[in-house]
Amino acid sequence: MSDAEHLVIRLWHRYRSVPIVYRLAISFVLGVGVAFTVGAPATRLAPVGDLFLTLLEMIVVPVVVFSLLAGVRRLSPRQMGRVGGIVLGLYAVTTAVAGSIGLAVANLLEPGRSVTFTGGKAQSAQPPSISEVLLGVVPDNPVDALASGDLLSIIFFVIVFGIALAIAQDRAEEGTLRDGTDETVIRDGAETFFKLAETGMEAMFILVWGVMEYGVIGVFALVASELAGKDVGAILALGSLVAVVFVGVFIHITVTYLGVIVGGLLGESPMAFLRGTKNAMITAFSIRSSSATLPVTMTDAEERLRIDESVYGFSLPFGSTANMDGAAIRQAVTVVFAANVVGQPLGLGDQVAILLVTVLISIGTAGVPGAGLIMLTIVLQQAGLPLTVVGFVAAVDPVLGRIATMNNVTGDLAVSTLAAKWTDAIDFQDGVWTTTEPGSSNPAVADE
Repeated sequence: MSDAEHLVIRLWHRYRSVPIVYRLAISFVLGVGVAFTVGAPATRLAPVGDLFLTLLEMIVVPVVVFSLLAGVRRLSPRQMGRVGGIVLGLYAVTTAVAGSIGLAVANLLEPGRSVTFTGGKAQSAQPPSISEVLLGVVPDNPVDALASGDLLSIIFFVIVFGIALAIAQDRAEEGTLRDGTDETVIRDGAETFFKLAETGMEAMFILVWGVMEYGVIGVFALVASELAGKDVGAILALGSLVAVVFVGVFIHITVTYLGVIVGGLLGESPMAFLRGTKNAMITAFSIRSSSATLPVTMTDAEERLRIDESVYGFSLPFGSTANMDGAAIRQAVTVVFAANVVGQPLGLGDQVAILLVTVLISIGTAGVPGAGLIMLTIVLQQAGLPLTVVGFVAAVDPVLGRIATMNNVTGDLAVSTLAAKWTDAIDFQDGVWTTTEPGSSNPAVADE
């Protein structure tokens, strides 16, 4: 081997010795720098960044399917119902708290008082009814749901299929199947399904590692191309909106997640929790998509927080679509901002109605970039404010989306950790909860 090859190998190992979370952070900062120094030409990097998002989206559905099947295998239908009830209840509570914090902070700090509204365009959207939200979870065609990446429908179908498979396996072992059914075939077939799920999950973790290595380049290109050519003056003029959303998210993460859930209900170190979630938080902030961050979130849950797959396999895929705490804060602050900008103050009744609508629509909103603007049109309609405000706020949507997504992912992991404790499905004697975190055998999450 030549000296040049030795040098390349040494440099590669030195590069890999830097934890992936720090490499992603550096890529993000460099991307911002290039966007505002190079300008519009940086948009040519978009395909490189889009490839990173596409790779993440490619593995989301397999991760959901494999993890749910593997999780169902470890739970009885009764236990699955208990886990689901706890997770759904916690998500609803934290989202309502988040929206309340957003409204309180916005009323206190009054963003938009000094901003001049310049108009814009936006399409109207109608809020879904409760029945529409519930019926939308049940797929009329599971294959179409898989093909379109409809996570809530996929989650519903895989869970009910997994439970039915587990029941069939149990009946085969007890000899209580229908007459003429070969118990051995059914038992072995069900076991094969579950073994394939376990194997597939391990393979997906290896894929996550590869995708995240490319993500160092992808995040740089994504940020540079997204922010290139943006009007810096408009972003600065909307600084009060960004600042108040950041304050709301900071309070929610610090008080609700770290204080109440981790420090209070879990009785564990908030710093340990942050160590366990840092990869997912930085990835979410970088790519602005809860769904695309899902593989990284699941990796943190298993390898760092030591949550059992029976819990995180359900709570995290469901949370990536249904738990939108950050979005609730963002919408609450933005609607008060819009009211201040157009000179139309909101009464207490209006704000309570906005809170209810925000919690409802967050369940059916996709965890992808741009979904926040769709939610905003619904909230503005509820408040009786002009939809043209959306066009004005769109200038800082990339920044607001990143802050909200980071909050969403952090909330998914906080709720999953608490649900795991309440169902005895977490190991507090391992992972980040110990004084010294042991090295992980999984290259996707090890700090190398």
